Amino acid sequence: MKLENIIKEKECTIVDVRTHEEFMGGHVVDSINIPLSEIHERIEELKSLKSPLVLCCASGNRSGQAQHFLSQKGIDCYNGGSWLDVNYYQSK
Repeated sequence: MKLENIIKEKECTIVDVRTHEEFMGGHVVDSINIPLSEIHERIEELKSLKSPLVLCCASGNRSGQAQHFLSQKGIDCYNGGSWLDVNYYQSK
């Protein structure tokens, strides 16, 4: 299934890896905020979420880093890129 469809069908958990301040400035409805700096220490929490995880941030850079790390830990996840793109896919 394409990433766009996974998001649209709500067959995932959307994790925003921006800072809490950035997240509070706007985010995808029903997404959760786990800043990139906390990914390592919250790995068990991430493993317990409905997979796949769709990671997003401002541009796709931090979510790409998170996706690389989590994939190495065996977590099914995708880099969704910008939270604005993920928000657009969810609203279609």
